[in-house]
Amino acid sequence: MSMMTVETTLIDHLREALGQRPGIRLEANGLLARYSAARLGGPADLLLEVNSAEDLAQAVSLLWKLDQPFMILGGGSNVLISDLGVRGLVILNRARQIKFEETATPPRVWAESGANFGLLARQAAQRGLSGLEWAVGIPGTVGGAVTGNAGAHGGDMAGNIQLAEILHRMDGAEKISPIREDWPPERFEFAYRSSILKRNPGKAVVLSAILALEHSTTALVQARMEEFNRYRRRTQPPGASMGSMFKNPPDDYAGRLIEAAGLKGSSLGGAEISSIHANFFLNRGEATASDVRALIELARREVSKQFGIQLELEIELVGEWPDSPQSA
Repeated sequence: MSMMTVETTLIDHLREALGQRPGIRLEANGLLARYSAARLGGPADLLLEVNSAEDLAQAVSLLWKLDQPFMILGGGSNVLISDLGVRGLVILNRARQIKFEETATPPRVWAESGANFGLLARQAAQRGLSGLEWAVGIPGTVGGAVTGNAGAHGGDMAGNIQLAEILHRMDGAEKISPIREDWPPERFEFAYRSSILKRNPGKAVVLSAILALEHSTTALVQARMEEFNRYRRRTQPPGASMGSMFKNPPDDYAGRLIEAAGLKGSSLGGAEISSIHANFFLNRGEATASDVRALIELARREVSKQFGIQLELEIELVGEWPDSPQSA
């Protein structure tokens, strides 16, 4: 069966399952660079935009039943999308509803998985609710933050999450049965920038999360957030990037190692290892994903050669990647 027939059949299935709801959008050959924080990436065979957790759950359930590969793209940070794009379907998660429960004990916020995490932190601050100050500069979504146990300034998602609604697949002898469950923090088996969801891709999807907060004052919370913002502006580069490229190895820092290897400020094509912080790789406007990938391999190779340390990616490589001649 041709790709065009597969796409046409899949589009028909999705339209039948999701109907003509407002906000549901299907696009063939959708350019993913528009939705990437680094402004990089080729097309997806099919792009599906959803605007509620309910539509996300229905779409994922159908795709699992059809055994159709897919990936979910939220804020487009922490991913490097290949110049060749992504074969199959990409779900653009725009489920962004947020509800604060200020009279709960402790106060909390419920958010759909496509909600911008940094915006959520700022909205909490406006209400005088503390606990998410560390997230003010994080560009990703709530779902991505849960999956990757996002963190900064001594805080992380593992320290805030009370509960999350998860859709996961149960593979039986005859069929796949999607199950919706509320998971407490211990179910996620959080680790440094990781969770059981990240370690087992494609098995579960975050639909929404409830995060614990604390009562404070707007002035105090915003002052702390501005302190973190000043630190971020001082130590991290502006511009199109994916965020931190590598995880910090035990008792060390990836940026320090890359700088010590003599690579701070290095560039290939239109991509650059930042001269401000060497764990940030920038698109200077004309970069390709292959340029960034080549810098990744260069950093890994030199750090391994000079210090015997194998750098582990914090970002995820997605899409089709040809064999790289610069790979170590």
